[in-house]
Parts: sequence; C-alpha cells; structure tokens
Amino acid sequence: MRTRHREPQTLGEGTLDRMARILAARNIDPGAAPAQESETVSPLEALSAGMPPRYRAAVADHPQVLAWVRTVAGAAVAPNQGARRQVTTGPSLLMAGVVGAGKTHQAYGAVRRLVQSGVGVRWRATTAADLYADLRPRPGADSERELATVSRCPLLIIDDLGAAKASEWVEVVTYRLINRRYNYELPTLITTNLAIRDLRAHLGDRVASRLAQMTTRVEFEQVDRRRHRLAA
Repeated sequence: MRTRHREPQTLGEGTLDRMARILAARNIDPGAAPAQESETVSPLEALSAGMPPRYRAAVADHPQVLAWVRTVAGAAVAPNQGARRQVTTGPSLLMAGVVGAGKTHQAYGAVRRLVQSGVGVRWRATTAADLYADLRPRPGADSERELATVSRCPLLIIDDLGAAKASEWVEVVTYRLINRRYNYELPTLITTNLAIRDLRAHLGDRVASRLAQMTTRVEFEQVDRRRHRLAA
C-alpha cells in the first residue's frame, strides 16, 4: 500500500479572523503570557476564608478550651503515611454563660488553634435555629440526608443550643443528632445561654443525659463582654 504524504496546510485569513473574534468574545488575549500559578494558601488562611468575618481572628484563651484543643489534637490520626493528621474522635465541650460572654468567640478560636497546631479539621458551624431550619422536612429537601451529614461531621459547632422554641420535633431531632455524635465520640463544641437544668426542661431528659456524659461543662463569667467593650 502506498502511503500518502500530505503537505502541511496553513490557515487562511478568514479562519484566523474567526479565531480572533472568538478569542476576543471570551476576553482572551492570544499574546498574553501564561498565567502564573497562584501562591500556596496556608491551612489557616483556608480555614479563615470559611469563617464568618467576625471570628476570623478569634483566639481561644480559656484554660478549659485550650485543654480541649490539646486533647483533640493529641487524638488526631493520619489517614495514611505522610498525610496530615486529621481530627477523628475526641471529647466535647458545653460552654454556658450569658449572652455576650465570649462563648462563640472561644469556639471559633478553638478550631483555629487546632489548625495552628498542625491538625487538619473538617468542620461545620451552625446556630441551633439554623440547624433546625435545615433539618425541618420540606418539599425538595432530603432532611434525613442532611441530618446524617451533620451527625458525621468530624467537628461540629452548635451555637445557642436551647434558643429555638421548644417542641416535640425539636427534642427528637436534637436527641438523634446528639446521640449519634455521642455514640461515635465526635468532638462537638456547644454554646448555650441556659443553665443545664433549663436545657433539661427545654430539650428533655435524654438530650440532657447525653450532654452530661459526652461534654465537659465550661462556665463563663456572668459578664456581657459586648456591652463591656461598648462602655469602655
């Protein structure tokens, strides 16, 4: 069989013009230098980008919160050799105190402290009210799948537990979430403005019992730091 050799063909002016118009329409400069690779983002910068702006510089300084960070960091394991250690299991904290005492600040600061210690964290933060809104059955939403996702999150912040209106549905959903995290020993940072006896009345004996077993209670001073800063 005879092989045919084709001469290289050049693009006509019409083709070049069409290519130029296509590139122009896409805001592409054919003469521009290739884009440089973006600078590497540090784990702390990546973490801060996913935080509410108010808490991106949060610092944990409460002794019990710092002790929790050390325990959780010490229990972190690497999924394989050479990989970064990840938060897997650990204790939980129940931070109680008046509105403005700094509980939420300490919770976000604890997550930042974990990352600063060299530990990888897959985490999620939500208020109790937003959590219930996400989990409430509604058309087009898979509330059971959402509950499973939140339940399995390696580190979860639940802010203002007990602030939502009490109901049988709230009690059942809270129990299912807390019980799963209790069974799998997943670290959870919980803030509340209520006393533990009021949480029991608000969320039921089963939730209160699980919280008593899985968390260390951290009492915050009875000072609204937000008002104190405004008055200073």
